[in-house]
Amino acid sequence: IGHGITEKAVNEEDEWPSIFEKVKEADIVLIGSPIWLGEQSSITTQIIERLYGGSSLTNNKGQYIYYNKVGGVVVTGNEDGAKHVSRSVLYALSHIGFTIPPNVDTYWVGEAGPGPSFIEAEGYKNDFTMQHVEMMA
Repeated sequence: IGHGITEKAVNEEDEWPSIFEKVKEADIVLIGSPIWLGEQSSITTQIIERLYGGSSLTNNKGQYIYYNKVGGVVVTGNEDGAKHVSRSVLYALSHIGFTIPPNVDTYWVGEAGPGPSFIEAEGYKNDFTMQHVEMMA
């Protein structure tokens, strides 16, 4: 992803215009973020800023483009902060017009500090984690 929030501000190597077209076509948009120092990643912040940059656009019915789109978040990391990141992302999506139903966040965090990945730790076999994933789906 390059810099800028409008198509005029992107460069030729920027993937955002094609990503934004997919967002406009989607019914459900999930934002994924790792946890960095208890916060969402800078790339996640940039995605939200870019979505915000398009929030005043309307569809062919005159509705804002995020109207009736469902937003959700997936957070991974090896430190605490998953609920904080989820809250921040979901609020931002709600603020720019996405519908945020209950249980649209899921996360997996290992122990604090460097540790195994989700697959290495066999987190996908954890009943609590899988219940959250199923509820979100």
